[in-house]
Amino acid sequence: MASGCNDTNEPTPQVQVQSGTVTGLFSPANSLTSVTATPVSGGTAVTASLQAGTYSFAELPAGEYTVAYVAAAGYLTPASQIIMVRAGATTQLAALTVQLVPLPIHLTLGNPSGATADINQPTNYLLSKTQYALSYHRDRGIANWVSWHLDASWRGSAARQDDFRPDNTLPAGWYQVQATSYSGSGFDRGHMCPSADRTNTVPDNSATFFMTNMVPQAPRNNQQTWANLEDYTRSFLATGNEVYIICGSYGRGGTGSNGGLTQTLDQGRVTVPNRLWKVVVILPTGTDDATRVSTNTRIIAIDTPNDNSINTNWGQYRVSVDAIEAATGLDLLSAVPSAIQQQIEVSVDTGPTN
Repeated sequence: MASGCNDTNEPTPQVQVQSGTVTGLFSPANSLTSVTATPVSGGTAVTASLQAGTYSFAELPAGEYTVAYVAAAGYLTPASQIIMVRAGATTQLAALTVQLVPLPIHLTLGNPSGATADINQPTNYLLSKTQYALSYHRDRGIANWVSWHLDASWRGSAARQDDFRPDNTLPAGWYQVQATSYSGSGFDRGHMCPSADRTNTVPDNSATFFMTNMVPQAPRNNQQTWANLEDYTRSFLATGNEVYIICGSYGRGGTGSNGGLTQTLDQGRVTVPNRLWKVVVILPTGTDDATRVSTNTRIIAIDTPNDNSINTNWGQYRVSVDAIEAATGLDLLSAVPSAIQQQIEVSVDTGPTN
């Protein structure tokens, strides 16, 4: 062997793995919009890959991280957590259940159109008041639906305020229907959530006179047919019950006391609906109301013409909840367990009417 030559094989240097992977599961699958990991020692946040209820960080340098979550609309943002990433290892985080934002009392049985207080959704804008909730349609100048809870606590001795007025809680720049917008039209300023359902305090009663809670309603429908069902609904409170009511309208063109077919009021800014509907859910007073709705729960649904020749007996207009959903495109009673919904929404009430 020649002097100075080295015939030994040098081992190939091993590259030390300095990163690890992190994965986690979450449900529901659409409840998160972003998951990030930020080094506790400081540095740039890394965004995880999201796929059908799974998030993953393919490669994170070893070290301690704060994992933070961003929830989708309608969900509560989960608390962030500190994790340790170890070199060459996969860290599987505990499965995460993302909770829904608790619904206001008036939306306990669901939000029929998924309305939100988003100015970019002017035809389905959520107004959530202390006294009721509604989906407002800016271009029709009326609500798509109004929903409210009624029990004995809402009833008292407050007088009817009759202070019809524009709703100044609408977004800036939106037209506010005026107290006089229906004047001379042959249509009543028909309450959706009735004044008589909110008599506990003067402010509660006054809130029912916002014009966002009104719809152009044929006087006979408003003062007799509709009023008769309202009175009947309130009668359940005296026998230990609470009630959830959802009502609304659809279509275009009604016949008021002036005769003929009227399409709009207020220079086209208020649509006169063709039909008015209501769903009433009667429950014994209790808690966890959506889960207590059963196949034995009495549910009254009506769909009435906005016509001054209407029959004053509301019982003549009973339909199924499914029929109203088909006519409006809404998802009523959506917070009720689906198996129960499927059974109760096909039925038509046949109970007493007074």
